[in-house]
Amino acid sequence: MPGGANITEVTIPASGVTLQGILALPPGAAALVLFAHGTGSSRHSPRNHYVAAELNRCGMGTLLMDLLLPDEDQVQAIRFDVALLAARLAHATRWVTQQPGMPRQLGYFGASIGAAASIRAASTSPIPIGATVSRGGRVDLAGPDALASLRTPTMLIIGGLDISVLERNEAVFAELSCPKKLVIVPGASHLFEEPGALESVARLAAQWFERYLCKAAS
Repeated sequence: MPGGANITEVTIPASGVTLQGILALPPGAAALVLFAHGTGSSRHSPRNHYVAAELNRCGMGTLLMDLLLPDEDQVQAIRFDVALLAARLAHATRWVTQQPGMPRQLGYFGASIGAAASIRAASTSPIPIGATVSRGGRVDLAGPDALASLRTPTMLIIGGLDISVLERNEAVFAELSCPKKLVIVPGASHLFEEPGALESVARLAAQWFERYLCKAAS
């Protein structure tokens, strides 16, 4: 991976199950971003790998992981269980803080349903979460309590062609009282597959994390 990051396959204990992850740490990383992917995706998601590589290039560590076991991911009700996903993300966050040599500044990057889990986890985390970024997120599924109590600086990135998700994000954005930013990527659909769309996501995410994580660490 670019940036000279040290890449390790890791296993994360989470309340009776073991989650699989890919940890990438550039030398001297000041921050670590934990990824929560959407339904039908995994720690091997090429989109999240692209964003993670860009963050690594900027000197940030990344942890891509599967919050569900393979058999759980086959059950739609479990795939959309935001409370379960958020709890697993919280376990991963605690695990990170217990490992030697990890950056102290932590952030979340969530896609689709993973964005809802990221917001819910950040809103209740006893471990400070310095920033969150949502890519095409179903942030409306985080729940009213999580949205009302969220204090973590949060960026919502939505494709201009992803109309239904855009409308939901605009409604959620109006409710948030944390430092916040909503960015619409023109001509992008839900998966940001159009030329230049994912590059825009990576650039925006890096800027947000650099502002709220890396500067806080310096």
